[in-house]
Amino acid sequence: MSIRASILAVDRVIPIKPWSVQVAPGMAGALQRQRLYWQISFFVLFVMAPVLDLFRYDLDAGHAIIFGLSWRLGLDDFFAGRIDATQAGLNILLRLFLPLLGGVALFIAVAWRWGRLYCGWLCPHFSVVETINRLMRHASGKPSVWEGKPLPARNPDGSPFRVDARWWLVTVPLAIIFALLWAVVLLTYLLAPAEVYGNLVHLAPTPNQGIFIGAGTVVLSLDFLLARHLFCRFGCAAGLFQSLAWMGNRDAMVIGFQRQRAAECVACYRKGAMGAAACEAVCPMRLKPRVAKNQMFTCTQCAQCVAACATVQSATGTLLTWVDHEAARQNEARVSLTGNTD
Repeated sequence: MSIRASILAVDRVIPIKPWSVQVAPGMAGALQRQRLYWQISFFVLFVMAPVLDLFRYDLDAGHAIIFGLSWRLGLDDFFAGRIDATQAGLNILLRLFLPLLGGVALFIAVAWRWGRLYCGWLCPHFSVVETINRLMRHASGKPSVWEGKPLPARNPDGSPFRVDARWWLVTVPLAIIFALLWAVVLLTYLLAPAEVYGNLVHLAPTPNQGIFIGAGTVVLSLDFLLARHLFCRFGCAAGLFQSLAWMGNRDAMVIGFQRQRAAECVACYRKGAMGAAACEAVCPMRLKPRVAKNQMFTCTQCAQCVAACATVQSATGTLLTWVDHEAARQNEARVSLTGNTD
């Protein structure tokens, strides 16, 4: 099932009206399972794309490889005198700029309509972020070393969440393993994967390969352990441009909150419940989902807040859901990024 089909399936069960929202039993959990499948599949694709020659740039060959075919700009013919400057310029336009601009336009168009869907459903970095979040919470009670206080000691369903410092013995090594994997995979996007993996198997990488993998592992380990949220929120260009496009469209999909039922949020604080707002506790970007859109700039549309609310409000239906168009306008600040007002 495609991501868009998943969203539309939820829209059929969760009508896009902030005043009338119904959630079928298990739908929120099913959506999170679908999201996990998409994340795993895209992570595998990220690792295997160079190996299968689906996409990579070969520094030794001096050209890109896309779907097993060499992708050249045709400048060799220009330098050899076989084509003139006009033809060389046309080659660059058709083989570099137009595909690049087309891909960027499609990427931004998706973000304009659905927000940071790539981040929440596909991005291999965000998949690692969420994994480390969960492990770090098991180890310390907090999803990040920068979190001010531990998260609630209960899950949205009221079951206890157990914290055990021994989880650090899993968290730190796994973060380093992820960093090493990322460094190696990134190198295979630049050099022949057979050479890179072959050298690693024989424990004989070239000096340059060793420096790249070593430096990459150190930097990415620091990122995964200390700065992963900061990178996603402030350092990722892909995330920033998605957020800017999304903020510019007042009709874009956003998490809506049924304000007329706000008193029901007390369910999160009842005896045996989480003791805190479930939607805020589960957000991997540490956002408050019940606020206006302009305060949700880095929302990744992961819908974990919807799943948590649906769990707490299982008897009456979630207070949170995806909305768009007019319903989205009723869930944002009065002034958008483009300056348009109601």
